[in-house]
Amino acid sequence: QEKYIQKYAPVAVSEMYRSGVPASITLAQGLLESRYGLSELAVNGNNHFGIKCHDWTGKKIYHDDDRRQECFRAYKSPDESFSDHSDFLRYRDRYKSLFDNDITDYKAWAHGLKKAGYATDPAYPSKLIKLIEDYRLYEYDKMKPEAFAQNNSSRKPEKGKVNAGETSSPIVMPAALTKKQKRAERKATKHHTQEVTEVTDQIPESPHALEQPKKVSEKRASEIFSFSLSRQVYSNNGVPFIYSAEGESYGSIAHDYNLFVREILKFNDAPRDCSLAPGTVIYLKQKKNQAPKGLEKYISDDGGETMRDIAQRFGIRLKDLCKMNQLSEGHVTLPGDELDLRIVK
Repeated sequence: QEKYIQKYAPVAVSEMYRSGVPASITLAQGLLESRYGLSELAVNGNNHFGIKCHDWTGKKIYHDDDRRQECFRAYKSPDESFSDHSDFLRYRDRYKSLFDNDITDYKAWAHGLKKAGYATDPAYPSKLIKLIEDYRLYEYDKMKPEAFAQNNSSRKPEKGKVNAGETSSPIVMPAALTKKQKRAERKATKHHTQEVTEVTDQIPESPHALEQPKKVSEKRASEIFSFSLSRQVYSNNGVPFIYSAEGESYGSIAHDYNLFVREILKFNDAPRDCSLAPGTVIYLKQKKNQAPKGLEKYISDDGGETMRDIAQRFGIRLKDLCKMNQLSEGHVTLPGDELDLRIVK
């Protein structure tokens, strides 16, 4: 178990910053679903999360599960499996409520996964929580990808000593706890979670970073917009965005980032009289004409979404999303509606 955690903690933390899925949840699911990387799906198909084919167009592997010879996704590498797991949760309508939880609230995420139908085992949440607490995986929810990069650069790898996908120097990971330590840690964790909840009630912050924010040179930044030193800028589909705070408007945000109001409204496909609720995604540059490679289609499981909702979710211009699907801007999805996110050639 510890070798698995040490090996895949870097990609779990990296995915957390890209997608907003807690590293603790990713690692716990990987441990449980892949049997510490030893399952048939993990060994033969690099599938560490038991994700079935659904609308998958890549390589496939067949395995007995609830039924005989069910279709599962196969990947080129474990890292690809971790990335697809993040996207599976991030972009499937049934899991969108998970991202309302704080990124450090692993218990809410564990129960939310079961409620959304990720697993049929009624004990699934408790199994995830036990793994997270036994191996202190919640520590990774506070880490940044740079911590692993710094560790790896501290000494050069020896020739022939590192396999593909492994790190060249040991990552310092939380040690497993004794039973006595576990009881004390659970009490402390419960108290800590309550404190975090109280703080976030007062200062709304969203953990849903879609990509690790990239550094921008001072000259380039001044050409695009001015950064606020006290505010996190995120990126989705390569487009920078922020989350709105209580009391803000499109006008006040435009002023803060040296933009015209008409620009920020255009970037977000918003009408001039559009109200702004706290926690709304606000793009600071023009969105793209299609989603990134790998996100070909979107299925609106429950329906009731506007075309603008989907355009904002994937960082796509509204007019381009409507054009590629031959739908009007006022269209509202029905349950099961399938939309193209990339231009079909």
